[in-house]
Amino acid sequence: MGRYLALLVALLLGSWIAFTDQLLPESQPVGAPLTEFSAERAFADVSLMAAKPHPIGSPENARVRDALVARMAALGLAPEVRTGVGVQQPKWASDRIVAGPVENIVGILPGRDRKAAALAIMAHYDSVPGSPGAADDAIGVATALETVRAIKARGTPTRDVIILLTDGEEAGLLGANHFFRRDPLAKRIGLVINAEARGSSGRVNMFQTSPRNGELIDLFARTAQRPASSSLSVLIYEKMPNDTDLTETLRAGIPGLNYAIIGRQFDYHSATSTPANLDRGSLQDMGSQVLVVAAETAFAQQLPGRADNVVYSNLLGDIVVGYPVWFGWVVILAIVGLLAVSVRWARHAGEFPAMDIVRGMGAMAFASLGAVAVLQFARRLTGAGFGFMEQRFLLAQSAAWEWAIMLLSLGFLMLAAGNMARGRRWIAVVPVIAGLACSAFGSFDIIGAVSGVAAGVLGVFVYSRPASRKGAWAGALVLGLLLTILLQILAAGAAYVIAWPLLVAAIGAAATALSARRGVLPIVLLAILAIATLGWQGGISHFAYEGMDLMPLFGLQMIMAGLVLWPLAQPETGAQKGLVIGGALLVGGLALTLFIRSDVPWSPRYPQASYVGYQVDQDTGRAWRFSPANMPNGWTDTVLRAEGGKVETLAHWSWRRPMLAASAPPVAEPPPTITLAKAPDGGLALSAMPPAGARTLTLQLRSSAPGQITRIAGVPVAVTLSAREWVSVYWQAPGNGLAVALRATGTGRLDVRYVAGFDRWPSGVAPLPPRPADLMAWDNSDSTFVSGTRAFSW
Repeated sequence: MGRYLALLVALLLGSWIAFTDQLLPESQPVGAPLTEFSAERAFADVSLMAAKPHPIGSPENARVRDALVARMAALGLAPEVRTGVGVQQPKWASDRIVAGPVENIVGILPGRDRKAAALAIMAHYDSVPGSPGAADDAIGVATALETVRAIKARGTPTRDVIILLTDGEEAGLLGANHFFRRDPLAKRIGLVINAEARGSSGRVNMFQTSPRNGELIDLFARTAQRPASSSLSVLIYEKMPNDTDLTETLRAGIPGLNYAIIGRQFDYHSATSTPANLDRGSLQDMGSQVLVVAAETAFAQQLPGRADNVVYSNLLGDIVVGYPVWFGWVVILAIVGLLAVSVRWARHAGEFPAMDIVRGMGAMAFASLGAVAVLQFARRLTGAGFGFMEQRFLLAQSAAWEWAIMLLSLGFLMLAAGNMARGRRWIAVVPVIAGLACSAFGSFDIIGAVSGVAAGVLGVFVYSRPASRKGAWAGALVLGLLLTILLQILAAGAAYVIAWPLLVAAIGAAATALSARRGVLPIVLLAILAIATLGWQGGISHFAYEGMDLMPLFGLQMIMAGLVLWPLAQPETGAQKGLVIGGALLVGGLALTLFIRSDVPWSPRYPQASYVGYQVDQDTGRAWRFSPANMPNGWTDTVLRAEGGKVETLAHWSWRRPMLAASAPPVAEPPPTITLAKAPDGGLALSAMPPAGARTLTLQLRSSAPGQITRIAGVPVAVTLSAREWVSVYWQAPGNGLAVALRATGTGRLDVRYVAGFDRWPSGVAPLPPRPADLMAWDNSDSTFVSGTRAFSW
């Protein structure tokens, strides 16, 4: 009974520590000291910017630009709008070019040494269509302005502090692309701090650094207040397709740090990203984190240099532990020594078969793989599809779904550990059924099938007979050791995730002779070590939950938790308490999952996303009302049928995927003016002038003769043209039009497709009815698109 009481206390207190560590700081009032960051002062800038959506090229974005220029002038930063053209070729699509004219805003707080490398604090001031952008990225802009104001209040800094507010980030990092590649001011910058958001709440995470970050992390560790960052988050972000403006900074070879909040992702790029829904505690956390690093570097004699990457992570409070990559092997050697001592002492207390260690390794692997299978089944059971739009059903119930994941994960871990005392093979069926059942909800689910079957095979071997607690725990620790060594070899920045809990568990194993010693003190020690580990691990689990909708991540979490919980979770041989507790947690988790599935979460605070557009094809004279198939609702269906057309699934070359569409009366909209002429240098000059009022213009180009796009609006590029593939050019904020320079051999034909986008519903057709309060427009919904083709010969 004592072990299960200790287990309960460890779970409750560990969860409480993890919860309190995620609590946001109190928003500091307007009357806070001028040398400190005040979220209430900064919030005025959030409200100034985020009244309406303000995508690049829109009149509202121009209003925000002018308002920010006035704010920076009031701060004495001598702001200027630096214009140019951003041209981006996405790394995930070599046949696409995103480009457009940008208006970056730059202000400078002069330092004592104007020749010293400057510090830049960067954020972007544009939003996506359809979102006011209170979080993404008004929070970043407000942070930058309030941070520089606080630095100015502390005196004249050693170096210039530059505020860089970029334009066109949401369209494709266009403002940062122009600034760091073509603006001469970029050469003065020695360090960039970027502020971003992927939600409207939560602790701020410093999730990305420049390469060779040793001195940067030393600076971060010395100055950060209640920091949240790790080499694991840096490693993961490097492998992801996501980009922020700091991507352009790093491409230019300038060191930098990237900060963001990712909680309450329902509001990301959403109409609900309003000032009222932005958590002011997150703004305070962002500002406090950025200010301490910015102030330290602004007044330092030298900026951090480049040094070898380090393995690091925050612990609880203000503590950041970091060490060179090679020191990871020292940690591993310490673990090996502790395990050797603990096993030897345990065998002195009573022999246990060596096969118990092997079975313990298998049981820990069974717990991890089985948890993945059960969680994947639960994810399917929610009824929500995979993908950002499909996941919004769960994002509207985020807290409940996180609880369900925790109950199911711990439940299966308790089941796996508890069954070691009885050795019942029937348990092997549980993950097999869960894993294979994942495919009953649609297409074949490889994650569920592989993890479930693999766990089942392990379970048949592991649970052929009971195993001693000390033998099973030793096996679990040995598996953790092998995984740590593997991570140290393949991804040293992530090895600490298992190495640190394993080190704590190994200390507990040595102190309690692998849990063989009886009495209160050994159990209390194991409980204390479990509480500390779970309190720290909870932050990692929460970050993984918020960052990625990926159930296998929680299999790794179960190994981390199992290393310290196993000696408390496995009962005496023959007892079945572990099975009862594990079963109860699983039932609770599944019941909560079923509740989530049955609940309709949409409300005025969490409205369902909807999208409708009107498109007229000027070649055929046909027009449609259309909507993506993955965003169905009654209002959208009514809008599609408003002109009497039949709703069917249609494909059009301008749509990336087939849409639900219904015929509509065509309206007369002006087409773009497109011409092709010989250039003075012997090449070809394609000119596209958008129709008045259009905010976007997309061209698709295909050449019958081998050719190349050499310039976009005067910016050099190198994109191959061929007769087999279309190359897309997405021109944002058309302004005075798009100029494309081409090179082609001999004679040939250039086929051009165009789509002009207007941020309005067309006149002359049935107007859109008001949306219900629990429904919102998404992205550039309610817009008009004009498409057609042209052909030119040379």
